[in-house]
Amino acid sequence: MKFLDQAKIYVRSGNGGAGCVSFRREKYIEYGGPDGGDGGRGGDVIIECVDGLNTLIDYRYKQHFKAGTGIHGMGKNRTGADGEDVILKVPVGTQILEEDNDTIIADLTELGQQVKLLKGGNGGFGNAHFKSSVNQAPRRANPGLEGEEKWIWLRLKLIADAGLVGLPNAGKSTFLATVSAAKPKIADYPFTTLHPNLGIVQIDNNSFAMADIPGLIEGAHEGTGLGDRFLGHVERTRVLLHLVDGSNQDDPGEAYRVVRGELAAYGNGLTDKPEIVALSKCDALTDDVITEKAAALEAACGQKPLILSSASRRNVDTALRMIVRAIDKDKEDAANQVPSQQEEGWHP
Repeated sequence: MKFLDQAKIYVRSGNGGAGCVSFRREKYIEYGGPDGGDGGRGGDVIIECVDGLNTLIDYRYKQHFKAGTGIHGMGKNRTGADGEDVILKVPVGTQILEEDNDTIIADLTELGQQVKLLKGGNGGFGNAHFKSSVNQAPRRANPGLEGEEKWIWLRLKLIADAGLVGLPNAGKSTFLATVSAAKPKIADYPFTTLHPNLGIVQIDNNSFAMADIPGLIEGAHEGTGLGDRFLGHVERTRVLLHLVDGSNQDDPGEAYRVVRGELAAYGNGLTDKPEIVALSKCDALTDDVITEKAAALEAACGQKPLILSSASRRNVDTALRMIVRAIDKDKEDAANQVPSQQEEGWHP
């Protein structure tokens, strides 16, 4: 299935049905009076998080969604049926944005979460609604209210506990394929990964989700290469594993600084996340070269990098255990956050 993480769609709620002007007409009943029913309510537009979806591909081929119109009222005080709702099913992690693609309407992060995006128009009153002691034969009824309409953007941000970042060909997809059942495309040329991949990792009776995104290059925040919009898929992660290619990078420190610069340019708190730095593809290096490049990388990142090789599984389990500890610490910190103090003054 093709991966699609962004879609623009048109949604419209249903119009309300019109009220009815009608009078009771029966044999032997001289003054039947008004009996026009009310119109039905128009259908709503609802967006719901469901299980089993991991892409927005359904909205690539259909972009217009309209709820049903309420049925008009009828005689004998019959109210029209309500219009049928439109329920748009999206994967967990979907954001709903205004047409400007910047203003967030809702962020759906839990399974089963629903948002009523547009409300259907109310049905109009029939003439039976207007009868009174001074107006016993009203000949007026209200039309139904019109529904609402708008263009919106759907943007998917994967829900993952850990994220892989680095330059192209840093070994991110190979690492994900080694530690999980995911099968990302792996080749020896840049930008082999064209869309994010998600895998479930298990280590020491612990499991977590890991996201692999396409590589970043210098100027990605300006649109160079594949750009930086895929960084949205690691916004929700609790820890980042930063892989630096040890076999093809002459200056690992500069490679590290390039990626960190792109994370800072993107913003949204990515530079504040816990980071584990690893020198990857070390199975192709001698011990002297590993020592030299690890020292250069340590000088750039300020921490001792992990010597990693996905092919030989060198320190792979160590990296996973470090990720688990970082995830647990982040969860603990979130649970121990002191709630904000209430405003001063009287409270019931």
